[in-house]
This record gives sequence, structure tokens and C-alpha cells, in this order.
Amino acid sequence: MTDLNGGVRIKDVAAAAGVSVGTVSNVLNRPHLVALPTRRRVSAVISRLGFVRSESARQLRSGSSRTVAMLVLDVANPYLTDVVRGVEDEVNAAGLAVMLAGSGGLLGREQRYLEMFQQQRVRGLLWNPTNLEPPAAAAFDRLGIPVVFLDRHLARTHSNVAVDDVAGGRIAAEHLLARGHRRIAVVGGPATLAQIEDRRDGAYDAIRRVDDAATTFSTIPTPDLTLRSGRGAADQLLAMHPASRPTGVFAANDLVAIGLLQGLLAHGVRVPDEVAIVGFDDMEFAAAAAVPLTSVRAPRADLGRHAARLLLAEIEARETGAPITPRHLRFAPDLVPRASTAIRRR
Repeated sequence: MTDLNGGVRIKDVAAAAGVSVGTVSNVLNRPHLVALPTRRRVSAVISRLGFVRSESARQLRSGSSRTVAMLVLDVANPYLTDVVRGVEDEVNAAGLAVMLAGSGGLLGREQRYLEMFQQQRVRGLLWNPTNLEPPAAAAFDRLGIPVVFLDRHLARTHSNVAVDDVAGGRIAAEHLLARGHRRIAVVGGPATLAQIEDRRDGAYDAIRRVDDAATTFSTIPTPDLTLRSGRGAADQLLAMHPASRPTGVFAANDLVAIGLLQGLLAHGVRVPDEVAIVGFDDMEFAAAAAVPLTSVRAPRADLGRHAARLLLAEIEARETGAPITPRHLRFAPDLVPRASTAIRRR
């Protein structure tokens, strides 16, 4: 028997397997409650009849979906590839799916996605927010939807997982200083992004410790963290007087660093002989750049996996009534030196 849409119904599976509708439901949703022989018999019937359950109907009954939402700033950023892979590995193993969306750093778009996630009653939210202290998390709290902040140092009321960006900036500047550079610039990123501010602060902390009047520190902000912005930063750098132009640059991420490298090479500037460059993230293509890029490496897959584990633990705690204690994980970056900061020829 089929319904008007030609789909097999759950009661058809129950009749064919000789069990109750409740048993079929348990096989689908709580298989550990069903004896193995019965579970195998019902699963065989499901396969033979081609039964596909209605997820929307299940959501109406349970009041929640089988989806974890992940809202990030830019889904096109290669940095996210390994982060998302780490999240998916953990979430899929738990029998759930990941819904990925990007805000583009736009508050209006971010808010629309958040409202959609609330309406769909997602099981949890991994969130890389635009604002430093997003108030919208309270709406998820009221709905009983756990939130874990991703790659953000935020309020202690929610769990968060992030890279130690201050340490990353410090490592980058110390590397340039060790290579003999005394005019150093941090390039890239709007000041509203907490990660960029932290990376800049870390670099400045390393530079201000140098007891040398010739050591200078400057910043070249960009509207975003893209290749285009990096090429624009190269134009700004080249517009400076050669006597004061930075010889060592710490770019806020690898996209900016590669764009900067492209812009400098296009104008005949030798890297690293005239300008040395350090990026951040150590994306896959950093080593394949025209001049292989030195970069601060962040453990992206680990960040994604641990964020997902925290979220899944909080989902289980909410559903069982167990207490939730927010956790705050920080991952230490390290430096991967390559040709873009090799010792300059004299």
C-alpha cells in the first residue's frame, strides 16, 4: 500500500515486518531499544519497500531536527575546509547532519540565518559571529538550543573553541625580527574582527619588547581578508617612501598574504630580499605560491572536531537534563617557515 504521493508509509513497513508502528519508529530513531534480530528484519523490509521517512513530520512530532547548523563569516574561505571536515566527522558519527551557511560578515544576513535556524529547531549551533558579543545567542538559549562559538574569544556564558591568535601574531613578528627586519607592518582585516585585532596585538607585543630605536611598527588595514585586498595592500606599501617602507610584513591571513605577494612581484619587488611576508592559517596552497609562503599554522581540523564534540555533549546534556558547564578551548599555533622569509641576501 502507498500514499497518494507513491511513498511507502511507516505502517506499511510495520505490517510487512509483523511488528508495531512503534517498533519501526524505534528502529529508525532509537535502534538500541530494539533486539538485533527484529532490527535486522525491519531494516530489510525498509530496504525492500524503499521506505523513506518524512523528516519534516518527525520534526513536528519531536520539536527538533536532526541537523546541526554551522554559521561562519565566509564559506568560500579555504581555511574552513578542514574545520568543516572536522565538524562533519563528529556530527555525522552522531547520526546528525551539518547545515553550513555564510554571513559574509553582514549583520542582516547573519540575523536571517539565525532566525531560520530557530524556526527549524536545529539541534545545536556552531557559530563564527560577526559581532564581538552577539546578543542573539540568548534567543537560542530560550529555545533550549546549545550554542558553541567557533574561532572566537567571547562571553564566558557559552562554550567556545578558538586558536590563540595573540600567540600567532607574536610568533609571526618574532620570526621577522629574528630575520633582521626592523620595519614591520601588519596587513589586512577590518578592525571589527576580533581575530585580526588579537593577531595585531600579538605582533605589537613582540615588537615593543625590542630595545632598538630603529624598530618600527605600522598597520595597513583592508576592507576584508581576500586576495584582492592583499593586492590593494601591495599598492599602499609601494606608495610609501623606500626609506620608511616596511621590509617585513605579517599578513592577517594567507589570502591577504598571497594577494600581497602577487602585487609585489607584479611590480618587480623581490620577495623576500626586499620584503619578507608571513601569512596566517597555512592553507594548502601556501606552499605552492610563486614564492612558498611562510605561515602561522592553525590546527583547523582539530578545532572543528573539538567544537563539534563540545556541541554534541551539550545537546545530550540538554536532552537528559544534565547540567552544562561552558568550556573554553584554545589551540596553540606554530610557524611553518618557507622561502617568503628566507634570510635576505646581502
